[in-house]
Amino acid sequence: MSTSPQEKPLTPAPAPAQDGHPQRWLILGVLCIAVLTVVLDNTVLNVAIPSLTRELDAGTSDIQWMINAYSLVQSGLLLTAGSAADRYGRKKMLVAGLALFGVGSLVAGLADSTGQLIAARAGMGVGGALLMTTVLAVAIQIFTPEEQPKAIGIWAAVNSLGFAAGPLLGGFMLDHFWWGAIFLINLPVAVLALVAVVALVPESKNPQGDRPDLLGAVLSTIGMASLVFAIISGPEHGWTSGRVLVTATVAIVVLAVFAYWESRIPYPMLDLHFFRNRQFTGAIAGGVLITFGMGGSLFLLTQHMQFVLGYEPLEAGLRTAPLALMIVALNFTGVAAKCAARLGTPLAIGLGMAVMAGGLASIALMPSGEYTGTLLGLVLIGAGAAVASPAMSHAIMSAIPPEKAGVGGGINGMVAEFGTGLGVAVLGAVLNARFAALIPVAAVSLPGALAAAGSEGERARITDAFASGLESSQLVGAVAVLAGGLVAAVLLRRAERGESA
Repeated sequence: MSTSPQEKPLTPAPAPAQDGHPQRWLILGVLCIAVLTVVLDNTVLNVAIPSLTRELDAGTSDIQWMINAYSLVQSGLLLTAGSAADRYGRKKMLVAGLALFGVGSLVAGLADSTGQLIAARAGMGVGGALLMTTVLAVAIQIFTPEEQPKAIGIWAAVNSLGFAAGPLLGGFMLDHFWWGAIFLINLPVAVLALVAVVALVPESKNPQGDRPDLLGAVLSTIGMASLVFAIISGPEHGWTSGRVLVTATVAIVVLAVFAYWESRIPYPMLDLHFFRNRQFTGAIAGGVLITFGMGGSLFLLTQHMQFVLGYEPLEAGLRTAPLALMIVALNFTGVAAKCAARLGTPLAIGLGMAVMAGGLASIALMPSGEYTGTLLGLVLIGAGAAVASPAMSHAIMSAIPPEKAGVGGGINGMVAEFGTGLGVAVLGAVLNARFAALIPVAAVSLPGALAAAGSEGERARITDAFASGLESSQLVGAVAVLAGGLVAAVLLRRAERGESA
């Protein structure tokens, strides 16, 4: 009897050999070095803003484009890069990504104008998109299904380590060198990774050789870049500003046309039938909300550390390190993978996200002037993410046929980019709304309110109002993460039942 598309489970991606590639762990180490470089560059530039403002005479809009050019290009090209990797070869695209990232880093490090630096950052974004999609696709190809959860866990741990270490590395480099060194440090790593990839990584691609979906590539790039730009611009320019409304409208229209086009052609870049699979939709929903909570909470924690607890930027970075260290420890030791295997994917994701929600609530409800509650929250968030995040990525990748592993990597990256941006925007908006409700309307930011304060008592009242806004936003994040865990667990459990039936 035939099975309908809604009921038919998608085939998990098997390893090419029964025991996996003989050098798979060494190859994973090489891939993780490449990933670490890309992820570091997402955050390392933030600490260099004062130096760039002074030495390049950069204005506010220049700084915004220096930071956003990288993330906009990368997020817009993720799906296209994954599709290209499946068609033309994942190793080829990995080599091209490392080369582009290295050249972009060289140009950025030697730039003597804001325009050159923005262009270099955009070029690095192209390389970053190729790297982020192909790394996960290659890992799926070289490991056995039994080893894939641990391998993905290590990959996820390196992502978290890079995110947390970016500001620390940037601060150290700026203390000893000029601002360009934060980009030039990428060069030896990129060259080393490039040589290792050429020597070690096996080539793999879609054996069917689907025709390139050029219109789909253009539409997905424009749509995703516009969507991320609208999310980034909302907190600063206002959600009802012309910039945000126009770009959001462009994103909605273009992505709708993209979905229609993909449903009509015989060789779609993104097969919309994937969304009929409950495992896929459950993992996507949970993935958006887990990155929503992680990205938004880390954004808020940085402000909490500096404005409420009074730490300097470098000290604040060090005190948020327990979150990343917990993720690294649980994944590199294999503890997180063993827990996920013992609990099963639905329960592991649901329980992990519940622990994360408890961490966010701990930060919100503990006394605002003490680090103890923050430390407990960081440990809980790290422990929950160590179990739930790799399980989520593995659920996404295993719900997609092996010949589409590059597209799977692109979807996984898009989920992370969208969820993180949305978390920063929404939780930041909750913070600002609560803060504005407790202080005079004219003082719309904490620095402005503190500068206008006439006494220590008034400054204390302003700081308390900001802490109250942080509390509200962290609680919203906790509810979102908990809801995401429940939704993902239910959908994944139903998918398992349907597959067994």
